[in-house]
Amino acid sequence: MAFLTLVAADAAERTPVRISTDETDLILTIAPDGRLQQAYFGKRLANEADLAHLPYYNVQGSGAGGNAKSWEVYPGSGAQDYFEPAVAITHNDGNMTTVLAFVSSETKKIDGNVTETVLRLKDSVYPIEVALHYVAYGKENIIKTWSEILHREKKPVTIWRYASNMLYFESASYFLTEFSGDWANEVKMSSQELQFGKKIIETKLGSRAAMHAHPFFELGLDGIPEEDEGEVLMGTIGWTGNFQFTFEIDNNGDLRVLSGINPYASAYELKAGEVFRTPEFIFTLSYCGKGKASRDIHAWAREYRLKDGKGDRLTLLNNWEATGFNFDEAKLEGLMKEAKTLGVDMFLLDDGWFANKYPRANDRAGLGDWDATRNKLPGGVPHLVQAAKEAGVKFGIWIEPEMVNPKSELFEQHPDWVIRQPNRETYYFRNQLVLDLANPKVQNYVFGVVDNLMKENPDLAYFKWDCNSPITNIYSPYLKEKQNQLYIDHVRGVYNVFERVRERYPDLPMMLCSGGGARCDYEALKYFTEFWCSDNTDPVERLYIQWGFSQFFPTKSMAAHVTSWNKNTSIKFRTDVAMMCKLGFDISLKDMNEKELSYCKLAVANYNRLKDVILNGDFYRLVSPYETNHTVAMHVSGSKEKALLYVYDINPRYNEKLLPVKLQGLDASKTYKIEEINLTEGSRSRIGGNGKRFTGDYLMKMGLNVLTTNQTQSRIIELTQE
Repeated sequence: MAFLTLVAADAAERTPVRISTDETDLILTIAPDGRLQQAYFGKRLANEADLAHLPYYNVQGSGAGGNAKSWEVYPGSGAQDYFEPAVAITHNDGNMTTVLAFVSSETKKIDGNVTETVLRLKDSVYPIEVALHYVAYGKENIIKTWSEILHREKKPVTIWRYASNMLYFESASYFLTEFSGDWANEVKMSSQELQFGKKIIETKLGSRAAMHAHPFFELGLDGIPEEDEGEVLMGTIGWTGNFQFTFEIDNNGDLRVLSGINPYASAYELKAGEVFRTPEFIFTLSYCGKGKASRDIHAWAREYRLKDGKGDRLTLLNNWEATGFNFDEAKLEGLMKEAKTLGVDMFLLDDGWFANKYPRANDRAGLGDWDATRNKLPGGVPHLVQAAKEAGVKFGIWIEPEMVNPKSELFEQHPDWVIRQPNRETYYFRNQLVLDLANPKVQNYVFGVVDNLMKENPDLAYFKWDCNSPITNIYSPYLKEKQNQLYIDHVRGVYNVFERVRERYPDLPMMLCSGGGARCDYEALKYFTEFWCSDNTDPVERLYIQWGFSQFFPTKSMAAHVTSWNKNTSIKFRTDVAMMCKLGFDISLKDMNEKELSYCKLAVANYNRLKDVILNGDFYRLVSPYETNHTVAMHVSGSKEKALLYVYDINPRYNEKLLPVKLQGLDASKTYKIEEINLTEGSRSRIGGNGKRFTGDYLMKMGLNVLTTNQTQSRIIELTQE
């Protein structure tokens, strides 16, 4: 459908541009000086006529209502605005000023639920053009936005700030929740009140970008973001590289939120006619707390973003905890039979299966040489695929194709394919280096790792794609004198490979992994069905990790495995924690007694029976591990006919006062039967009211007594509408 021009190029008309979901309005106006301003961002206005009363803020003086301030949507550097710019350009003559005026806006319907608006801006002195894109998802209450920068100067210009978006807020106070961590300690949530000046969340790690800071945030207006009440902005950027969020409170006490690629060491040389497209910033505004915002993002992700967002997910058994690097064909074939006994869909072979000159016996050799180790696996991958088929399960495999060990044939043959300093001693993170994905030849090679395996093994069912190292030794042999483009061109190269894999193998499920949860953004998840939240599979720690990631990601995108971490907890507790997400096992069945194995088989059967509500249901966080000694959450099916309540006692205090847990999301007028499932052999439910029937109204207002003072105990309760 062609674009329809809604606003004329004559800025004097100042006709508002309305970007709307079913619940939210973002309204932009044109000030008398031609600048594009944010006039309103909040609850959707009921009357179109009220838009005429919205203020504009003229950067050169007092706007309507006498506001001597500017809420310019995409301010340039070096002009009248005194704060962080959205775009900064050094022109051919050395001038560093950019002033953008409104030219036109265009809107089109993508479908009955989705609308795209494009606003075009232009500098009157230099031939610089910017297009601001906004895509609004009505039912899901989500807006995504990005910018496109173009110039027509005779020679390349340097862009050294290139934001995806800027938003403004006027409130008495602002509270930011950020997500930080490290290996095995991902998504730690912490909140703080913002004060005058800047707070920046950023990463400079390149490939394993989210190892310390995660690419999403929550902003509470007038209070710390709460689960079920309060006004909260939740935002995330789709960029698998260095990102930056800047929160700046100005002299008026207004807050500017700037999102985009981190410009650190990335002044970009833009050629004439070349379009620089920024990553998508995806956000939602909720007036009912974080829970509502999370469910909106989850619904959007399943419908529009996550690869195979509406499809099924494979349960699996991984070999890593059982074998490490020490395995052969016979041992793997035995584990495949264990996978069948357990009842899962697939056997996943992890690290250690490849390389011959420098066999992969540890993490110090072999990365880059993706041929099966002959003395360990004489039949190669084809034999393993066939053995899995004979055992009655699918076969998946681990790869880390963006990385290389110096002790490898690939490094010996192509040292110029590696990011490393030519004149300094090389630093190795985890005994490996990052391949230079800015180089098209390297992109071809990395794509070929997947393509060759699939050509040889058409029945390969799954890839676990890992990325264990950030970029160190920053230098690209390919880019030569344009080293300041490495961080950006490398990520673009990664996306080029992802896109080629998706085009060639559109139905191939893949797990996104990066030494745990250091890759967790919605651009990468266009190409992956799920991501690995953490290498830490201690169930107690996982409750915090899954709680954090659930703020932005739906259940079906979060892979969780039952392992031997924290053997002080029962196999039931470990399994019940993993069942809240996409279930897998990474444990040897031989380490279990008969009762434990029987329980796991029962849990897998229940998971398969209830998979639709777990993977596609609305998710409610009821009791936080950050605020109590317990965790409680629930899934509710779209029809509200089925729900699952997950209850975990972590470390209760002696004689702690326990209150009923009030459920959410049910149909108040309907009656539900409650039944505890996943009971171990010979045990009985201790849930008050187990087997009884309650109305949804009662369960949401009075609640259920489901908590105990027992250490690391769990219960899963099935609710069925009658």
